[in-house]
Amino acid sequence: MKGLDVKGLNVKDRTARSRSRIGRNSGTRALQRVLGVLAVTGVCLASAPPVSATPAASRPTDTGAPGSDESPDFGLADSTECVFGGDVIKSTPWSLQRILLDQLWAQAKGKGVKVGVIDTGVDASNQQLRSAVAGGKTFVDGAADKDIEGHGTRVAGIIAARPLKGTGFVGIAPEATVLSYRYTGGKEKQGNSGTMTSAIKAAVAAGAKIINISSDTANRKDNGPLRDAVAAAVASGALIIAAAGNDGADGKSADTYPASYPGVLAVAASDRNDERAFFSQAGDFVDVAAPGVGMVSTVPTDGQCTADGTSFAAPYVAGVAALLKEKYPDWSAAQIATRIQETAQRPGRGPNRYIGWGVVDPVAALSDGSTPAESPKPDPPVEAGSGGVVPMAVTMGETEAERERRVAIYVLGTGLALALVVAGSGVAVRDWRSRRVATSGRSGASGRSGRAGQGPGR
Repeated sequence: MKGLDVKGLNVKDRTARSRSRIGRNSGTRALQRVLGVLAVTGVCLASAPPVSATPAASRPTDTGAPGSDESPDFGLADSTECVFGGDVIKSTPWSLQRILLDQLWAQAKGKGVKVGVIDTGVDASNQQLRSAVAGGKTFVDGAADKDIEGHGTRVAGIIAARPLKGTGFVGIAPEATVLSYRYTGGKEKQGNSGTMTSAIKAAVAAGAKIINISSDTANRKDNGPLRDAVAAAVASGALIIAAAGNDGADGKSADTYPASYPGVLAVAASDRNDERAFFSQAGDFVDVAAPGVGMVSTVPTDGQCTADGTSFAAPYVAGVAALLKEKYPDWSAAQIATRIQETAQRPGRGPNRYIGWGVVDPVAALSDGSTPAESPKPDPPVEAGSGGVVPMAVTMGETEAERERRVAIYVLGTGLALALVVAGSGVAVRDWRSRRVATSGRSGASGRSGRAGQGPGR
């Protein structure tokens, strides 16, 4: 389909691509499963029919270019569980299990904070989002509170989905307000970097202090008007949080936009081990990472589904930013970004090109009572003896205590050996004396016997 690549939704011209990885691997994974089963059973695959990536009933309305019959499996998982208007997932997602939610929400829930979601629209009919969506604007055909793709609805759910009985899924900031700006995902008219630029300006004008963009420009190209719109938003005090990208399987660095623009908090995806998800784009522009694998969230009409991608790592961080904005309303966007980065979990003192300053730690970000600077600083080096821990001295010889133990063992061993020698000598002397007495007795008896045998006939 013209304008569409396998990495997500590429609409015409200088388009923004979704950071979702759902449609990209679904057919491949399904085919791999079929091939594996048939290989084991020895069934010939020569006449095997193609495997459908997604059940027809769960596919969204055609969003291809005019005149095209193709439809991207955008936002859909390779599972029949992913159906718009389907069931909810009962268990608590792993991305929320890693957080002490009671401790987190005791400090803030995002109340009064407006979060702009610049995406494919947010379907307000989902019962976890009905009271969350409160405004927005569309720049393509269709209403801002509708979403035929499902991508924007997932993004919004991770940020601000309300609690719902029967499911463990809920948004990071369950009292934040979502403003939906539909810059792409239209049925007849698709958006591009121009509509994204307009959406950013509209979000700033509406008072959104946190803006989530889970897309990038096609072919990773810089764009002048988009760059200017981002700069103006940053100057106004808004914190733009953008997905880093899903083209990082080769591990090579590459800039993506708008994530690479100054003042934007670029988010990579991490896995269950707090390591970079293999698909997450690497680069010096990456600021922080967040869970982006197996992410549960809301879908249009009702229900939930799972998805992978930096698209769903960015709103995780946007939710944390909304909590910080409620707790510290006077903090600047740069201070909020700094707090998120400095409290993230990382393997080193500073950032790296894979997960930036580390994997976001929401509880740590809200619990630190200090006032952050405008930019993050590396952790101070750990000095010997700090933290009440006394390191063991490294020596090439034995310590005094070890020497005393060695001498004590020698003395004890020598004393025991002497005692054994004395005892053994006493037994030997006693046995020698006994044998001597016995020998003398036998010799005396023999002499008396010989003298008695001599007769008087001499």
